[in-house]
Amino acid sequence: MNYRHSFHAGNSADVVKHSLLIALVRALQQKDSALTLIDTHSGCGLYDLGGDEAQRTGEAAQGVLRAFADTNPLLDDYRSAVRAVNGGGGPHLYPGSPRFLSQLLRPQDFLILNEKHPEDVAALRSAMRDTPAAVHHRDAYELWLAMVPPRTPRGVVVVDPPYEQTDERARITATLAAAMRKWAHGVTVIWFPLKDRATHTRWKEKLAKLGIPKLLCVEHWLYDSDQPGIYNGAGLFFVNPPYAFTQALPPLLEALRAALAPEGHNGEITNQWLGN
Repeated sequence: MNYRHSFHAGNSADVVKHSLLIALVRALQQKDSALTLIDTHSGCGLYDLGGDEAQRTGEAAQGVLRAFADTNPLLDDYRSAVRAVNGGGGPHLYPGSPRFLSQLLRPQDFLILNEKHPEDVAALRSAMRDTPAAVHHRDAYELWLAMVPPRTPRGVVVVDPPYEQTDERARITATLAAAMRKWAHGVTVIWFPLKDRATHTRWKEKLAKLGIPKLLCVEHWLYDSDQPGIYNGAGLFFVNPPYAFTQALPPLLEALRAALAPEGHNGEITNQWLGN
């Protein structure tokens, strides 16, 4: 599956991912101790929704534009973060995860970004020049292992690959297992697309066998029945999510489901603990 993000910026998967990232970091920031936020596949950092690539797919109409048309106050934090890169107005530019994370930084927090694609890392450095983020140009999985445990008392690793490589899930599984041996209590977020239910189920089973005590799977299914051969939704794995986040999750997931349901479909967002 080719998921070059400039074609898909602001789609329904972004709305869910970024809404939950905001909620996760805010929950962790209920404690004063410093956080290091690490984004392994950062992309360009900022996307033009009026550009050729975004216009070619038009996916923002079913994502960020639906979120902006919705009135549920549980999506206010998400909408405010998008407005912040648009001068307080509507979504002409869409912030990638690096820009969302940079808005959440407190003085004691750190942001480490990484992108392997040479053109995208140049765009990322430009998009983040007004932030304190450190930008790396490295293999994502090598960086993941090199950066944990972070120097701060706590941290979050965000893993958001394009899934262009056939071994992407295997590399994530192996790197997560190695990272957990170094940093058993660390918080990790792994994004995934939902296209083939059987492939996804097999991967969940493999991750469950890692024996991670706190592994939460959130799945956002757009349609009431699977649509063969197309994008059916996306989701996130959360390793060691804080209690405050999981307790606040059900109403936020329902707000996202209602805002993003395609015409003629109710959609579904589930959350399930995996493992032992």
